[in-house]
Parts: sequence; structure tokens; C-alpha cells
Amino acid sequence: MPHDAVPTDLLAELRNLHRRDPNLLDEHLPSLRLRPLSGARNNRVFAWDGPDGEVVLKLYRTDKRDHAACEYQALTHVTACGITAAPQPLWHDPDPRLPAIAMTTLNGEPVPELADPTAALRAVVAVLGQLRDIPLGPFADMPRVGSATNFMNRITQVWPGQLDEFPNESITAEMRSLLDAWQDRGDAEVLAEPAARVFFRGDSNLLNWLWNAPGIGVVDWEFVGYSDTAYDAAELVEHLSAHDVDDQVWISVLPDLGITDDASRRRFLAAQRTVALRWLSVLWKRRHKRANEFEYQATRVRKLLNNDFV
Repeated sequence: MPHDAVPTDLLAELRNLHRRDPNLLDEHLPSLRLRPLSGARNNRVFAWDGPDGEVVLKLYRTDKRDHAACEYQALTHVTACGITAAPQPLWHDPDPRLPAIAMTTLNGEPVPELADPTAALRAVVAVLGQLRDIPLGPFADMPRVGSATNFMNRITQVWPGQLDEFPNESITAEMRSLLDAWQDRGDAEVLAEPAARVFFRGDSNLLNWLWNAPGIGVVDWEFVGYSDTAYDAAELVEHLSAHDVDDQVWISVLPDLGITDDASRRRFLAAQRTVALRWLSVLWKRRHKRANEFEYQATRVRKLLNNDFV
């Protein structure tokens, strides 16, 4: 069976298991020559020892966004545009309950796990620059997951209601003061201003970037869509996976991330504060279980609201 042939019998067996009990797909499946891979969020990812060698097989959750089609389309698009840091798409098999795609494997060490990630980060920035330069193609009218609009909606619409449920906690008043300070900065108005659309993966998690010196590869393209340069730079810098990267390293690569003038800097700073506050709102729900991360993020937000990053 060539790499691009859909293994219909295998997929039928996997879908039968899913119908019986979705949890069966969380178990090791050596009889199907499948080895589970980590880091797939709500999806399931396997290394499949197929007839023509090992490939990655990904099974998707289903919701309003067709994640399988998005990822396959994204990989097809960037490959056609000459991007070599992505897996090569092999096939896509739609299904109303368990869609699937296959792609080639990428090897390497996740960037946050490197002893010195500086060289890898510069490679990440270089690939992001390549992606900004390609046409939007099929994603011209599809916003990325985790857009500025999404983040601001969580901050202004969802989080206040969650805080209302804990009026007597001392931390609630502090969170409200940070929210008020963010609103006073006018960042929502800045991000509501029109900005040129660029292609973006839609996920800034550095764990998805695999360093195999001197090269870099990146997996997980299902959240792809259009965005804007300054917002994407801020979302990368402020992602939880970037906590251990020194700010001076980020400052040194900002021009390569497209922050090159006063206008882009203004939008970047507004986005940076917004993204940091959004992550604080996410961690607030887990403030007891992830206390150290929550305190770090609260300190980060205070710093950004009181001082400009660059």
C-alpha cells in the first residue's frame, strides 16, 4: 500500500472501536500496528507502522470547525508554497464521527525542553516569516483559532461572570483591578482597528516546534487561519510555553517577527497585554491546582500593564 492510499480496513476497525467506547482508542493498539503519540489535546495521534513505513495517523474530535479538513488543507497549502518545516500530507478520510488524516513524521526535541533554545527560537521566527509571506489561499476568510476577537471575548464576556461567582475571595478584587487597568489602556480599541491579514498556524505552543539541529519542524496545523503580524508575534511571546524564554531574547527577534515601526509596536504591545491577561483568566480557573503558574501569570500581567515591553 503506498503512503497516499487510505487504509480503509484500519479506519473501519478504529471507528468500530470508537462506536463501542471512545476510550478504547486511548489504549495501546499493537495488533493494529499503532503506537500512541503524546500532545494531541482532544484528538488522538498514532505512529502507524504501515506497509510502506511509519507515518503519523491523526483522529479528530468533531465540532463546528472541521479540524481534520483544516489541517490537511493547511499542510497541502504550505507544502505547495514551498514550506519545508511542516509534515507532508498523505491522505484525508472524512467521517461524521471520526475523521482522519495521515502525514509524514517529524523528528526532534520540543523547543521548551532544550537546554539553550536560542538557536531553535531563531529558526522558529524564520519559519513564521516564511508563513507570513505565502498567500492566504483557502484561509482568506477563515480566522485562526485563538484570534484577538476570541481572546477579548473571553476577557470581557466570560471571565467577569466567572469572577462574580467568587465575590468574597480576596483574589477576585485583584483580578478585577487588573481587568480594569487593561480596559483603561484601550487595548481592545487598538486591536479592533483594521490590520492586514497574514497566514498563521493558529497555535503558538512551542512544544509543537521540534528542533533537529540545524533544522526545525512544526506539527499541529488544525487551528490555521488568517491573523495579523503584530497579534501573532504577541501571542507567540506570551504563550505559556514561552515562560522560560528571557524577554531580551524575544526583544532581539521582534524585527524578524514583523515588529518594525511605531504602528506595529503599538499593536504588538496592545496584543501582548491582552494575550497575557487572557492566559491569566484561563489559569484563574485552576488557581489552586496550578498555583505557581497562576502567580507567575499574575505577576507577568502586572508587569506588562505597568511597563511597556519594548
